[in-house]
Amino acid sequence: MDVKIEACLDSAVSQQLCCSPLVREPLSDGQAADLAKVFKAVADPVRLRLLSLIASHDGGEVCVCDLTEAFDLTGPTISHHLKVLRESGLITGERRGTWIYYRVRPETLARLSAVLTPAPDTREPS
Repeated sequence: MDVKIEACLDSAVSQQLCCSPLVREPLSDGQAADLAKVFKAVADPVRLRLLSLIASHDGGEVCVCDLTEAFDLTGPTISHHLKVLRESGLITGERRGTWIYYRVRPETLARLSAVLTPAPDTREPS
């Protein structure tokens, strides 16, 4: 993951600066590039479904063996999509024996949500 994204995720101040809603202030070139990588990862239907399956699984984590059964795709294809999600910072994986267990990184989802959340309307009613 890009160092700027890591720093943004680690600091509340940085979180505020890099994740302010699009309507509050324009994104810098770097912020836009970093966010685009994450949005691109979820723009694929298979990856979006994988992310949903991982996030909604009991206990908050799921074995890769359970994910492959949900798709009519080969194991290497599923592995590729999981790698893209992992490299974008959306999920983490932990090897336990021969299997890898995946978990969503809620701070990355919160970051995506924050940038798309409209700023509160502070205008007075007419």
